[in-house]
Amino acid sequence: MLRFSSAALVAILVLFSACASVDTPPSPSPGTSGIQLSDSDATAIGRKIWQNECAGTVEGLTSWNTGEDFPSLGIGHFIWYVPGRPGPFQESFPQLLAYMKERGTAMPGWLAEAKGCPWNSRAEFLKEQQSPRMKELRQFLANTVSVQTGFIVRRLELSLPEMQKATPVAAEKERLRANFYLMASGRNGLYALIDYVNFKGEGIKPEEKYQGQGWGLRDVLLEMRPVSDAGAATGEFSEAAKRVLQRRVKNSPPDRGESRWLAGWMNRCETYKRGL
Repeated sequence: MLRFSSAALVAILVLFSACASVDTPPSPSPGTSGIQLSDSDATAIGRKIWQNECAGTVEGLTSWNTGEDFPSLGIGHFIWYVPGRPGPFQESFPQLLAYMKERGTAMPGWLAEAKGCPWNSRAEFLKEQQSPRMKELRQFLANTVSVQTGFIVRRLELSLPEMQKATPVAAEKERLRANFYLMASGRNGLYALIDYVNFKGEGIKPEEKYQGQGWGLRDVLLEMRPVSDAGAATGEFSEAAKRVLQRRVKNSPPDRGESRWLAGWMNRCETYKRGL
């Protein structure tokens, strides 16, 4: 059994327990865990994210998109900035490496010692696609899917208090919390939360907004319309995510050409309705 704990979500429902009231989640006993995933569920979620981000290919585990100043690595396309060239989005690959070190995951020596992305440009990165170091990196990432999934789950666990902190209006703070717990009470809803927070972040950084409107998990949870149960919540989350991302593209700077990504983003949001 894989276990991921955090004081932030010790009250979250365990996947295999009965659903409780969204309005008043039960208080756990001291020492209990937060999100708990069986090995099979962790593998299923990890492979689903891998499919969403990399089309399920080993080659897709190391990519550097046109128009971006950083590579995206692993099943979650974790961002890794070049030293001295930080960007507006949350850098997550160094956090993944730190998580792996905490868990004692064996990794290539050069990767463990890296102080930032070792490739200075997309051209340099692409030139090395078949180099021994790049092949070693891809194989390492392909062999650690469950650990990468654990990192994404922990990120989800830590996200709720941060999202609430970024939501000053009391009524919105409560709606955010209620929708979060409603989604987390079902297996497919939990997958949607895990995937989206990895896909577009929490939505708490001021830089991750266009024209004052964000596109993170916080924005989707607040965009959701009222629903009656966890099953309906997953479908509404999917539609809310589509609306938020369509708004992002509409608000984005024209020179970024974000409309080229929209069809893929819509397809990804549609997977939340189908679940695992």
